[in-house]
Amino acid sequence: MKRTIAIGDIHGASDKLSTLLERLSPGKEDRLIFIGDYIDRGANSKGVIEQIIELKRWGYDVIALLGNHEKLLLDYAENPDEGLVPYLRQHGIEQTLESYGEKDLSQIPDLSFMPVEHRKFLRNLKTYHLEEKYLFVHAGIRPDRPIQEQTPSDFCEIRDVFLKAQDDFGHVVVFGHTSFEFPLVTKNKIGIDTGAVYGHLLTALILPDMEFIHA
Repeated sequence: MKRTIAIGDIHGASDKLSTLLERLSPGKEDRLIFIGDYIDRGANSKGVIEQIIELKRWGYDVIALLGNHEKLLLDYAENPDEGLVPYLRQHGIEQTLESYGEKDLSQIPDLSFMPVEHRKFLRNLKTYHLEEKYLFVHAGIRPDRPIQEQTPSDFCEIRDVFLKAQDDFGHVVVFGHTSFEFPLVTKNKIGIDTGAVYGHLLTALILPDMEFIHA
């Protein structure tokens, strides 16, 4: 039976991703949806991106979503505003650079510190994915707007307004961004960021069985 497997925020935790994929043992008929935030804070952002690219290379059905960390990096790369540098540092960009063998923030514009394939990966990330009764996004959605009117910032950065909403969104929203000790499950949302980069679990949600697998 085909499975849809959503994987929470990884943040450079490449070893946990490797372990999780071993435990999931996905088949080519399965779909892997990565919920965003592959980079920053953890030790091996480069390794995380390489693993996801390899899955695509090997013929797996992979959908990779844009996280707020990738969005911030792309925003700065396209428009190097020095006012964003403190935010990049707070988000852990220096750990990302180090994973690519760089320490100089001047390498960020045009993503010149990355191999071409990694730049292409980041620039092709999707803001959301719809599948049957589920909507997959990085952070959430604005309760008062249809999907077509949501902005990339809504999908990647929203938090409190979405988390507090009891609305029927028309879909169950599967999201990351906000870290929980255990997966959050309510009638209208499923949160699968369980703080892997902070020494906690990396979580995958298997649908339609509603099974959680951790590493």
